[in-house]
Amino acid sequence: MKRNYWVAGLLSLCLTWQVSAQDATVMKYAELITAEALEEKLTYLASDELEGRDTGEKGQKMAAEYLANHYKNLGLVGPVNGDYLQKFNLASVTFSDVNLTVGKQKLVNNEDFVFIGDGDMKKAAKADLVFLGLASEENLAKVDVKGKLVGLWAIGARAQTVVSDVMEAGAAGIVIVTMEGQANFDRLANRYKSLSGRGRLGFEQPSKQEPIFLISSDKMSALFETPVEILKEAAKNNPESIKSQKATYLIKKTTKLVPTENVMGYLEGTDKKDEVLVISSHYDHTGIDSQGRINNGADDDGSGTVSVMQIAEAFAAAAKDGIKPRRSILFLNVTGEEKGLLGSEYYSNNPIFPLENTVNNINIDMVGRIDYEYQDAEDQDYVYVIGSEMLSSHLKIINEYNNITYTGLKLDYRYDAEDDPNRFYYRSDHYNFAKHNIPVIFFFNGVHDDYHQHTDTVDKIEFPLMTKRAKLIFHTSWDLANRDERTPVDGTNTRGER
Repeated sequence: MKRNYWVAGLLSLCLTWQVSAQDATVMKYAELITAEALEEKLTYLASDELEGRDTGEKGQKMAAEYLANHYKNLGLVGPVNGDYLQKFNLASVTFSDVNLTVGKQKLVNNEDFVFIGDGDMKKAAKADLVFLGLASEENLAKVDVKGKLVGLWAIGARAQTVVSDVMEAGAAGIVIVTMEGQANFDRLANRYKSLSGRGRLGFEQPSKQEPIFLISSDKMSALFETPVEILKEAAKNNPESIKSQKATYLIKKTTKLVPTENVMGYLEGTDKKDEVLVISSHYDHTGIDSQGRINNGADDDGSGTVSVMQIAEAFAAAAKDGIKPRRSILFLNVTGEEKGLLGSEYYSNNPIFPLENTVNNINIDMVGRIDYEYQDAEDQDYVYVIGSEMLSSHLKIINEYNNITYTGLKLDYRYDAEDDPNRFYYRSDHYNFAKHNIPVIFFFNGVHDDYHQHTDTVDKIEFPLMTKRAKLIFHTSWDLANRDERTPVDGTNTRGER
């Protein structure tokens, strides 16, 4: 309660001193962040020439070269032994043969089910498919899951947690429902189908015999020859009432290495140069879809990436004029975000600068558009801010102060709730810094009809609004890089597991 009074008092003071607190120097360099400059960069980054910047593909490599040359031309340092690229390998796993038959029903991969597990088998296995429903202790006491394929009804539950609980109880594999409605499942299956030829990207690791098949609620009903409503009720109270089925399954996979790279430019600070502020975005996107259409990713996350580029340009211009930041700044564009936050995970596990010296991560992922919530609003000058007060009591206040002083955006915190059903906090690269107790801010414009579609193109970007958002991030970054004390880590990470 005391902290809330202090925050309110500080913000009131900020409002009182808004005009006199403006810093002419920082405003001068903020003016280098223009709609024209952002549009010029994004027009290339989100062009058809880069083929959607899919991780490990030609377009992603072209984007990496473009970013590295930008930082080099600004006079920033390549911090990876003189290089601007942090190179590493991912493993592309292709499940060349995945079969599932239940009773007399032979299911079709990426139509009737989506394979989301792991495994590599020499021959097909047979097992009973039993219905467990909810993965509660009560249900596990009623249904013998050892050596069985287990039907889970995980709508509204954390699938990763329930899968782990059931596999630890001795299940041979899992057939799981996580969403209601055939249409929702079909959209997911179509996306998996479009990606299946490219392989599933991740870090190389030994195979786990964990056959996990995601199916729709309607398909679960068909497999157990039981209406959906009865299954839903049985999932809670009497899963043993659902008759088991005979099943056969087979999984074969191949693995190949895929080279990729994070891109970074480094600006060394002055008296506090050992402390590092990281300003990040992901520059990869989803490539070409199953119909041959290019997913340009103008908003996701071309908008964040060119914002980082332009913010770097403003800081570099100040440095050339002899106004270097007190703390060092790492401008970091990561790869593999669309495959599971892979580039930022690699950096956080293999940091160029010690994580204990990393004071903050400012992450920018989609700042070029107006979302569903604001598309009909009278005032559309907003940005969503996520994660800013979890680990440090100062960070949110600093950002709000700079917004009041310079940009006047509406800072919307609706997606910062721990129970946000969208789980946006877990879906971008700041997560891999916050999990190491580094205070973060994630700037985001929300989703729209073109999210992850081939229609996410440059002509739909709101460049004046995007410019204002980028300027706020610059002002907050300037403040964090130059203040006397780094933001304290006086909060608790309450969102540790994805």
